[in-house]
Amino acid sequence: MDDAAAPPSTAPLDVLILGGGLAGLTLALQLRMRRPEATITILEKKRHPVSEAAHKVGESSVEIGAHYFTDVLGELEHFEQCQLPKLGLRYFFGDGDLTDLASRTELGGNVFFPSRSWQIDRGRFENHLARRCLERSIRFIDAATVRGIELAPRGSPHRVTYAAEGDTRTLSARWVVDASGRAGLIKRKRGLAKAVGHKANAVWWRYDRRIAIDDWSQDPAWAAQGNNQRSRWLSTVHLMGKGYWVWFIPLASGSHSVGIVADEGMHPFSTISSYDKALAWLRVHEPQAASACEGREEQLQDFLGLKDYSYSSTQVYSDERWACTGEAGAFLDPFYSPGSDFIAMGNTFITDLIDRDLRDESISTRTAFYNTIYFTFFENHLSLYEGQMPLFDNAKVMALKIIWDFAYYWTVPAAFFFHGRQTDLMSFARAKDALDRSGLLNRRIQRLFRDWHARAPRIRRTFIDIPGLAFMYDLNRGLKDPLDEPQFMARLAANLQLLSVLAGEIAALAADDLPAAGLEGLSEPAGDGQFRLLGSIVAQLRARPDAASADVGAVAVPVRGAR
Repeated sequence: MDDAAAPPSTAPLDVLILGGGLAGLTLALQLRMRRPEATITILEKKRHPVSEAAHKVGESSVEIGAHYFTDVLGELEHFEQCQLPKLGLRYFFGDGDLTDLASRTELGGNVFFPSRSWQIDRGRFENHLARRCLERSIRFIDAATVRGIELAPRGSPHRVTYAAEGDTRTLSARWVVDASGRAGLIKRKRGLAKAVGHKANAVWWRYDRRIAIDDWSQDPAWAAQGNNQRSRWLSTVHLMGKGYWVWFIPLASGSHSVGIVADEGMHPFSTISSYDKALAWLRVHEPQAASACEGREEQLQDFLGLKDYSYSSTQVYSDERWACTGEAGAFLDPFYSPGSDFIAMGNTFITDLIDRDLRDESISTRTAFYNTIYFTFFENHLSLYEGQMPLFDNAKVMALKIIWDFAYYWTVPAAFFFHGRQTDLMSFARAKDALDRSGLLNRRIQRLFRDWHARAPRIRRTFIDIPGLAFMYDLNRGLKDPLDEPQFMARLAANLQLLSVLAGEIAALAADDLPAAGLEGLSEPAGDGQFRLLGSIVAQLRARPDAASADVGAVAVPVRGAR
């Protein structure tokens, strides 16, 4: 796919990107928008165009990644015409009949949030991005294998040797960015790999046609709960069980992605490591999902797996003019679909560093700060997953955990990204103390969820409508508000205070089941003595399995003491 009309110069490139997948292609386009005159080349190992429903994970986007693709990079038209809108993340917990989806507690929504997200056919999108790169005079060399990297001292060009079309060639560049995915070329060369405590595995496969999630139950009440729109299939559907979850993700090409993510200590990789083993595992743990997959061998497009998929790095940006983006740096977990978010945030940091460096501005201070911010976000997000998979079948605890996790995400990382403050050092400095407190609060409440899981009684089967919680809808909608710096800081302060109130309400609910000592550090009162944020679902979450049927609409229940 190399652009023969533009033969390479012998002068060093401004930027050489190792990897032409989602991270590398979007970085090239973001750099082109910032630096129209820069010389940029991408080396990609695969031959293009790639097949649709490509053999890659990461099809489900959430707000930061979706905003990056559609608004920052200007690709909204492609998403509206060539990808599927996503009806949020939808969860079915393991508290009902596993052969009848309608009997399980469901958490999701029947309306699209104002800040949209999408299901991404990665092959289709990456082919589109590669064409965009060529249109914008970015050299794209496919079927190219990197053979060697020489990272030079500050001020000298780096050199990369690669093989393509039977020849071995060398390129030099001021900047080298590793977007090679799990190959982690620079991380390996520099010995930057860092292990994390989250030990989980994943396998996934695709069928060449849709799986009709909305047909899994004929219960008219269940259909009505979805507003009779039969649109649950547009969500990223999670089937939740103890130590695992199973995903169903539709793709615009007509394929359907299915995956199993499991805690290694509870469901060893050896039990799911092939298609036949994965189906056998589903028959035991998710029999209705197994029935939906049986007899589809001729529709199977691929089967892939990752053992111990979560990892980190000690550094991703260097003032010696190299950087790592996407999975070449670190990877968390697919549960909340954060992969494209970290591409968006990482590429934004890298674009800013390269732009400033090409203007001969010193970047040493910013490089250190961006590493700190990136890994602070990473570690705070890691706490959402580490040690949490045993909770996944607990509808009561997980419903509140998911609500908290969404609220924290929209309040902190999403707010900084949407409002263009991610590279604003002064905004971070002014908010540092409040952000530190919110990070500590997040870690405390994640510990609370783990402690609570062992004691929380089951609830009766219910439907929890996330967009129906007014404060959740408002947090999401607020991401789209145009805010100047004073308005952003005021909004951030107000939303961080709201998080404290939410933590207090969650702690008050946990007090039903936990001793007061287990609530230490979550003492912010709700203010007006009511569950004003969670009021509409408190009765549902307090109900026991044998509770009589009752109206569980909007309610306000007094907080049981300030803790």
